Amino acid sequence: MSGHPFETDLDKNPANYVPLTPLSFLARTAAVFPSRTSVIHGNQRFTWAETRERCHRLASALAQHGIGKGDTVTVMAPNVPPSFEATFGVPMTGAVLNALNIRLDAGTIAFILNHGEAKALITDTEFAPVIKQALAEIGREILVIDYADPTIEGGERLGTVEYEDFLAGGDPAFEAVLPESEWDSLALNYTSGTTGNPKGVVYHHRGAYLNAIGNSTVWGMKKHPIYLWTLPMFHCNGWCFPWTITMLGGTHVCLRRVEAGPINDAIADHKVSHMCGAPVVMNMLLNAPAEASRDWDHPLAMMTAGAAPPAAVIEGMEAKGVAITHVYGLTEVYGPVTVCEWHDEWNDLSIGEQADLKSRQGVRYPVLEGLMVADPDTLEPVPSDGETMGEVMMRGNVVMKGYLKNPTATEESFKGGWFHTGDLGVMHPSGYIELKDRSKDIIISGGENISTIEVEGILFRHPDVMEAAVVARPDDKWGETPCAFVTLKAGATVDAAGLIAYCRDNMAHFKAPKTVVFGDLPKTSTGKVQKFTLRDRARSL
Repeated sequence: MSGHPFETDLDKNPANYVPLTPLSFLARTAAVFPSRTSVIHGNQRFTWAETRERCHRLASALAQHGIGKGDTVTVMAPNVPPSFEATFGVPMTGAVLNALNIRLDAGTIAFILNHGEAKALITDTEFAPVIKQALAEIGREILVIDYADPTIEGGERLGTVEYEDFLAGGDPAFEAVLPESEWDSLALNYTSGTTGNPKGVVYHHRGAYLNAIGNSTVWGMKKHPIYLWTLPMFHCNGWCFPWTITMLGGTHVCLRRVEAGPINDAIADHKVSHMCGAPVVMNMLLNAPAEASRDWDHPLAMMTAGAAPPAAVIEGMEAKGVAITHVYGLTEVYGPVTVCEWHDEWNDLSIGEQADLKSRQGVRYPVLEGLMVADPDTLEPVPSDGETMGEVMMRGNVVMKGYLKNPTATEESFKGGWFHTGDLGVMHPSGYIELKDRSKDIIISGGENISTIEVEGILFRHPDVMEAAVVARPDDKWGETPCAFVTLKAGATVDAAGLIAYCRDNMAHFKAPKTVVFGDLPKTSTGKVQKFTLRDRARSL
């Protein structure tokens, strides 16, 4: 006998080790809460027993068409039942789920279909024009399954079978193909691809399982939440919330379009308890016209991420009775992995001070093993002074497997045993991180670093400003200067000179915008401002 006595003959076996997978959540919830409402979409209502059957039918029908382990199934749809059902039905075959951003152009979709080697495509008929063009470009045949949403009219069918008919041909008793290893690939998500082709981020079952649990832990979620899908399910697989809400036996309220009226109606009519979304969704609710507004008298929690929500926006939502939780993450880490954990003593602070604290990205999820702000070359952590900037880095089980077919980018992102986010931030003495910018977005003016997030935060505090985004504009004297793109509220009277003066009154003069452009801001489908478009505009001014 050799080795430590606690390890001798104590091996893993089927009784004490099962690979972690979020697929297990559906089986438990359907067994324990079969008659509870699982999904709401328009006039449609499904129970958990019905949802389990639909997911198994989907898996069975895909398997009948030769879809199996290692294959890719792509979905092009908004927040509708097939998008949710695919998060279980596709992996149940052993295949990998690839959810497409519904705003992508045909060329990018064609690239993704070929790069990910998709064998099947579930597509909403609303997107037939762009999908038809993409299919013509890929140069090969794939299985196309059309979804005709009963809540809308029109839409061309491109495939040979409609989604509901496809499910009808599946076996509800289909036995799910569970992963042999937690490292087995579960999902393939493509980055936005603002420069060059998008990169394919590969998730494994272990990471999805853990981050689904992490979501419920940091949000203090109880059983049976009623969750409104304002966050796109295609974005980091809905930040793993399809699995989180299922694990808790909750209700998924589908929302085809993210608009103030439908959001407010859903919150009031279905007693929504939780929702997620970018700061733009909060802004939409805060500035909704009277005809799109509704009152509700039940607790509502909202998780937001992306750029730091301006303190003024957080203040506004809290005033509406919405409890805001600020998180931060990236596609490469399954969605959010840090949270601005709240301390009871902070409740005694002023609303403004609380909002400033809530705008920080915070501390790591319990399921993330490492988080630091460090020099990207030496990996030396920056001082915890709230001022010294470095790159935010992470490590742990909720970091992606890597970029599909891109070993160079994978190796670069994991340099030194840490995932390099490309985000710049500071570490506060409290151990809370705060983002200052993307490394490519920082403005260097006359040798001084200017955080666009800081400038945007000041602009958002002006009572006439509804939205603001700041980028660098080339300058012969200073190298580059801040250029602000601003959307004003209805009836606003402030002009460019007034906004510049306001910024100069509230921050160091060199940080204030030198240029202000008024109009709507270009956004991605997840509500993020497309700063690369604004940078192009700024260069042409």
